[in-house]
Amino acid sequence: MLVDSHCHLDFPDFAEEIDDILAHARNAGVGLMLTIGTRLAKAHAALALAEAYPQVFATVGVHPHHVAEEEGAFSREALLNLAKHPRVVGIGESGLDFFYDFSPRPLQEAAFRTHIGVARELDLPLVIHSRDAEADTLRILREEMAAGPFKALMHCFSSGRELAEGALELGLYVSASGVITFKKNEDLREIFRNVPLDRLLVETDSPYLAPVPKRGKRNEPAYVAHTAKMLADIKGVSEAEIARITTDNFMKLFDKVPKSALAGDAA
Repeated sequence: MLVDSHCHLDFPDFAEEIDDILAHARNAGVGLMLTIGTRLAKAHAALALAEAYPQVFATVGVHPHHVAEEEGAFSREALLNLAKHPRVVGIGESGLDFFYDFSPRPLQEAAFRTHIGVARELDLPLVIHSRDAEADTLRILREEMAAGPFKALMHCFSSGRELAEGALELGLYVSASGVITFKKNEDLREIFRNVPLDRLLVETDSPYLAPVPKRGKRNEPAYVAHTAKMLADIKGVSEAEIARITTDNFMKLFDKVPKSALAGDAA
């Protein structure tokens, strides 16, 4: 079984065909999916999917793109309350995005630290977004880890070696997306060659970043199988082994997911 550790099933791209999308995933050997929160104001949609489908779990959080527009609604208390939902198994995605700078950087950092604090308090893993912000992401992670340990995942990792090595030194996990299949990304594939097997996850970040041979199309959880195949090639193991390893790692990190979910009968 494969796990898509990061998708956005509540996005409008999937609204009219969610049953078909989940069937495609099942047929591709994808048994679990984690739909990721990007706005507290729209958390109800992701939670409704997680309540309706036993193979779907959710996180709650505010993406750095939306921190400014959610400034009035976002708070530690609001995040804590949503995170206590029984189908919520993680916090985020949160982090820094200095590529688009849709939200002021001080607001992004403050929200990032709030997410870390809630993740630490509830002992839930934090899903981290970082783009064009390696030094600041690593600085904040080191400062916050020194203040108290927390679990975290660098999602859709496409940054450089310094952030990869720094995150691993802090005990974080690293997730591969379809970006590792892109022809020109040999440097990224080389980084993943050096990520320990026990720290690896796979994801789609769907509906974005469809892997080769689906590049250019709308991504969906079924396509995580293509990313897993590339990751298996990079690590020199079989596809079955990479599926086992990444699923084990997912269950270890997102330990609120019941083991019964692997048998397809999660409550």
